[in-house]
Amino acid sequence: MILFYKISVLSYLLAVKIAALFNAKAKLWVNGRKNIFKNIKSQINVSDEIYWFHCASLGEYEQGKPLIEKLKVNNKSLKVLVTFFSPSGYENRKNEALIDYCFYLPIDSASNAKQFIDLIQPKKAFFIKYEFWFFYLKELNNNNIPTYLVSGVFRETQLFFKSYGTTHKLMLSFFTHFFVQNIKSKDLLNNLNITNISVTGDTRIDRVYKNSLKPDKLPLITKFKADKRIIIAGSSWPNEEKILCDYISSSDKEFKYIIAPHDVSNTRIAEIEKLLGETSFLKYSEANEENITKHTILIIDNIGILANTYQYTDIAFIGGGFKGALHNVLEPASFGNVLLFGKKHSKFHEAEELLSNNAAYEISYTDDLIAAVNHLLAEDNLAEKQKAAKNYISTGVGATDAILGKLAN
Repeated sequence: MILFYKISVLSYLLAVKIAALFNAKAKLWVNGRKNIFKNIKSQINVSDEIYWFHCASLGEYEQGKPLIEKLKVNNKSLKVLVTFFSPSGYENRKNEALIDYCFYLPIDSASNAKQFIDLIQPKKAFFIKYEFWFFYLKELNNNNIPTYLVSGVFRETQLFFKSYGTTHKLMLSFFTHFFVQNIKSKDLLNNLNITNISVTGDTRIDRVYKNSLKPDKLPLITKFKADKRIIIAGSSWPNEEKILCDYISSSDKEFKYIIAPHDVSNTRIAEIEKLLGETSFLKYSEANEENITKHTILIIDNIGILANTYQYTDIAFIGGGFKGALHNVLEPASFGNVLLFGKKHSKFHEAEELLSNNAAYEISYTDDLIAAVNHLLAEDNLAEKQKAAKNYISTGVGATDAILGKLAN
């Protein structure tokens, strides 16, 4: 079965190299790994006490960040090395002050794993949420390096729980301890006779809660909001944008609207403008204190402000729920937004929990959005559901401290 794993990894590598010929992100993925071991060797101080954190992308880094912050507070001499699988993580965080060493993860192979571990000599290793790389985990185990899964989530559909998932089951045996988000994950691992598990919750909740207490203020968004309620399409894709634009054109409700697409390229912004047709809108890059008050629709055409924009909004239609890749629902929930998203959210247990806590709605069509908004505006439904969203966050705080407590034992 390990042979099939090797073939799948090499097939992925070949596919990315081909894609790099015409795709900018794939090119970054390939180029970022050129001379990787030479770069690591030139930067690493082998006398450092290094903790290695591996994150697939930016979202997983934000999930691991609360733990990194507290570990460094507790140990001033600690150095943190972060590896990323994807360019969106590495390119956005490679210069962050919290990270002492930052690299792309070399492709998973026995030789690469041995060379990497020999070079960095980590005292502990932390894999965030979904990351499982056979040869790296095996090499860590061979060297008796404590290895932890942080904020893990397991589902029955994963290979670990299939009769043909022998290699993936073996990966699980290499972990020192699993810090999982929910009881369901613990039960699934227990069914494989794995007991080194703690249900500690989601460290992302600690992260978004902390930010919600003292968010960066956005003066232009403050002026845009005035005394109106705002519906935002956050990290949106075409499905969410089409539904929201259809709603805008047909609704007489007194809202303002923000569209913050996942992709802020000129091409995508132009597509949104076409959807809006003759409806008046303003792009954030062109906004100033005078013109921002003259529009009811604002398009966020840059990156970096979305998380703090949610403090001004009331209802958040989050992107990715039509393609099974739901974006962050915790950030808007932390500010008391009622959540809307498409029905493909089974891989995101926080979305399921927000639904069960009456803080979210599933949306498939414009009529669903109309019905949801009408329901929210009836009686005190909006206030109640906003409170439910904030309560979900506040009651979920504490995963980071729980993990630290276990690590200290």
